[in-house]
Amino acid sequence: MEGHTEGGRVRIAVAGGTGLAGVNVVEFARGRGHEVISLSRREGVDLVSGAGLHQALNRVDAVIDVSNVDSVKTDVSVSFFAGATRNLLAAARKSGVAHHLALTIVGADAAPDGYYAGKLTQERLIEAGDVPWTILRATQFHEFAALMFGGVKAGPLHAAPRGRVQPVAVREVAEHLVDLAEAGPGGRVPELAGPREENLAEMVRAYARAIGHRGWIPEVSLPGTYGRAQRNGALLPKPGAILGIQTFDEWLDALPDR
Repeated sequence: MEGHTEGGRVRIAVAGGTGLAGVNVVEFARGRGHEVISLSRREGVDLVSGAGLHQALNRVDAVIDVSNVDSVKTDVSVSFFAGATRNLLAAARKSGVAHHLALTIVGADAAPDGYYAGKLTQERLIEAGDVPWTILRATQFHEFAALMFGGVKAGPLHAAPRGRVQPVAVREVAEHLVDLAEAGPGGRVPELAGPREENLAEMVRAYARAIGHRGWIPEVSLPGTYGRAQRNGALLPKPGAILGIQTFDEWLDALPDR
């Protein structure tokens, strides 16, 4: 990679560096000897307003964007990803960043509303921009089971959404992102997914048992385009995807004792 590298060492800025994926990206990148800057409000950088971005990207070679918004509302998701991506690209252009790398989600165009609408907006802005780029689509992390267990409920009753998923280990996604940052701009690269397809409802129930929940968890069908895409397999990786190693069961076995 051309730019500010020294003997293969790359200066990498991780947008969303304190989140689930971000902390893993930061760890892997530093473990390989790269200089890493985390971009988050905790470090004085606001992606949505742009505050602190230009200074933070000074002499940075690559930006890895794993930022996230905790909302399934279309307007909230689109607003966040549009604002953050525009600001990141503008600051990267001014600072001479040679590579903008973003993590998005497999099947975003099959369910183009809610959270996925924001990811599609992010992809389109990157593709239309003038900063050399890479877009990696990955499937849901294994932690998706915990998210569904905590989020799909009515009062004390938890429910398990029906769905076909192929979850991947977040650490494997993070390591692959660092590989891609080292390789330089690649456009749309092959998708990354877990090693095998799983039944989402069974995943949620298995996670519940693992944390000591013994209540009844009925299966439900989530509404709308997203729910249909989840059930009919549209959110599974396409042929040619790179497959990870850790299975959901292995991830579950590695959870801390509760």
